[in-house]
Parts: sequence; C-alpha cells; structure tokens
Amino acid sequence: MPGRQEAVALLEEWVGNKGLRKHMYAVEAAVRYYAPLRGGDEDIWGLAGLLHDLDWEKHPEEHPLTAVAQLREEGYPEEVLHAILAHRADFTGVEPESELDKVLIACDELSGFVYATCLVRPNGIDDMKPKSVTKKLKDKTFAAGVSRDEVQKGVDLIGLERVEHIQNIINALRTVADQLQIRGEDLQS
Repeated sequence: MPGRQEAVALLEEWVGNKGLRKHMYAVEAAVRYYAPLRGGDEDIWGLAGLLHDLDWEKHPEEHPLTAVAQLREEGYPEEVLHAILAHRADFTGVEPESELDKVLIACDELSGFVYATCLVRPNGIDDMKPKSVTKKLKDKTFAAGVSRDEVQKGVDLIGLERVEHIQNIINALRTVADQLQIRGEDLQS
C-alpha cells in the first residue's frame, strides 16, 4: 500500500493550486483526528482526506472518478477509494456506509469553512472557539461557496452536536496550523 509520502508526491503532481492543496491537508488533518475517536486507522483515514480532491483541478467534470481510477491502479486500499467516491455520492451513486465515508463527508466542507474563518480573524486559529464559526455559518455571504446544507449533512452523518464537531475540526487544524499558515502571527505578516 502506498504511504503518505507517495500520496503527498501524487498530490503535488496533480494539484497546482496552493489553496486546494491547503484544503486537502486540512481535510487530511481533520479525518486523521477522527480516526482514533471512531476506531479507524489514522494512516488509512489520512490518505482518504489527503487525496479526496486529487482530480478536482484537472478533471472537475469527472471528479472523483479519474482520481479513483489512478489510485486503484497504484494500489490504494478500497476503503480509501470508497470514501472518496462516497464524498461525491450525488455524482458517483456511491453512498456513505463506513465510518470513514461519513467522517470524510463531515470534515470536507467544514474544514474549508473553519480555514476561511481563520483567515478573517486577527489571531487566526490560535484562540478560535466554535462560536466564531457558528456565527460565520449564519452569514450566507461569508465563504458563500461552502454549502451549509453539506455542513449539516456531515454533522447528521456522524451524529455529533454541531458545536462538538466544529471544536474537533478546530483541534485538528491546530495540528497543521503552521503548514496552513493560519496562526495569528502568519496572518499579521
């Protein structure tokens, strides 16, 4: 099975957009954070988060089918491929079944939203609380590309209170805050 190093190399080969790369690293951190909480393998779950949007930039009309075909050829586990397909169930017809499938969906949109919220706060993620994110979720003009329905669908899929899920995403993104450049010191320079 390819490991994280191979997955990062693939990401860097396929994804040129730095914002999309950061999103994929954020989702990886969030899904990885949930793995021990949900009885999953951190490395396998991390791969699903890291690679879930691999073909979004090059093949948006086929996303995620092109990436899944490539990943299958390279020997990635079916568990990872199923989760990637399930995160676009509306397009692929693959419904979320496993905990990994559900967690990937729950973390995808919300990770992006928490990231966007960090960018407009003086201290970034440093002192962020779920209340800041909840307030921004109510503002439909903020990060308008993030589907609030998808955020809620994810919360429902994993069966947590929204505030608890938001806190988990914040905790997860703090583990990669330097890489995402979302600390207060990053935003003030």
